[in-house]
Amino acid sequence: MNILITGAKGFMGKNLIATLEAIRDGKDKSHGLTTELNILPYDLDTDPALLDGYCRQADFVCHLAGVNRPKDTAEFMEGNFGFTSTLLTALKKHGNRSPVLITSSIQAALDNPYGQSKKAGENLMFAYGRETGAPVYVYRLPNAFGKWSRPNYNSAIATFCNNIARGLPITVSDRANALNLVYIDDIVAEIIRAMQGKPNRAGEFCEVQPVHQATLGQIVDWISSFPESRTSLQVPQLDQPLVKKLYSTYLSFLPEDAFAYPLTMHVDDRGSFTEVLRSPDRGQVSINISKPGITKGNHWHHTKNEKFLVVKGQGVIRFRKIGEDQVIEYFVNGDELKVVDIPTGYTHNIENLGQEDMVTLMWANEPFDPQKPDTYFEKV
Repeated sequence: MNILITGAKGFMGKNLIATLEAIRDGKDKSHGLTTELNILPYDLDTDPALLDGYCRQADFVCHLAGVNRPKDTAEFMEGNFGFTSTLLTALKKHGNRSPVLITSSIQAALDNPYGQSKKAGENLMFAYGRETGAPVYVYRLPNAFGKWSRPNYNSAIATFCNNIARGLPITVSDRANALNLVYIDDIVAEIIRAMQGKPNRAGEFCEVQPVHQATLGQIVDWISSFPESRTSLQVPQLDQPLVKKLYSTYLSFLPEDAFAYPLTMHVDDRGSFTEVLRSPDRGQVSINISKPGITKGNHWHHTKNEKFLVVKGQGVIRFRKIGEDQVIEYFVNGDELKVVDIPTGYTHNIENLGQEDMVTLMWANEPFDPQKPDTYFEKV
């Protein structure tokens, strides 16, 4: 399948091409697109002479090119209508009735220069479909966001993520303003469905799902909380799909010298203990380092439960049920990864039996709360 993609270097074009290349190279089999793929990218810096040949070869056309923020409002019509006309004329010249997909905007319903240009492009597409019989897929997208979007150009979310990641000020016009949002991965997945002849139709238009709804204030509050997670170690509410997608977008805007951040290591002569992350409903992850010959633990819990995974060194984890005498032992080492559950009601410890530091990944079902530690000293 030859796929012509206009706006190939733009926000959506880059994401789509990255996914199609992964499918083509056998690295992504999640979309069910199995045919051979040949990508024909077209952008502002592409030799215009190539467009004619691309329109002759194309088996599917993704028209993603457009003008969002020109210096002159006249460029709206030139970019969003004029180039669409050029593209469709070239397809008609070669009698190419392959499906054509265009990304429009909900602004097309508004009476402003940008909306008017988008509406004109939509009308041109529908007329082309009626004239030629070629399948036409028109998507009126709401606010699109995700990695590789441009701040102060593609969306407010891109601007918020960019500025907040850099400690720059943001402007919020109306916190109560309600937004409909679509994520770039969902847009790409829908385009691929359209390539398979299975677009999500809604009347004469097609739709990307899911559409997330939130107020501007909610979005700003969520994104503003992300930098703090590095110090609180509190992972955002990733069970909320919109928050998960906003967090992924935010991380893509981190400055290149700010990918890493330090953790607080609690160090003594036995080794160290370091919290890595916390979550309100998925517990806490920590790293424990024990010096040779050192035993840590000797306590039990009512409700708190843990999982231990020794990733370096060798040791033994011992258990004794409270009120009983029998001691249970599990020998562990970093060469044979094995998770050991730490049950409630059993006092337990972990001893380093090797000649090097023993490193243990520890998970607890709840973050440590000094006001309610649920930890009771008793030797195994």
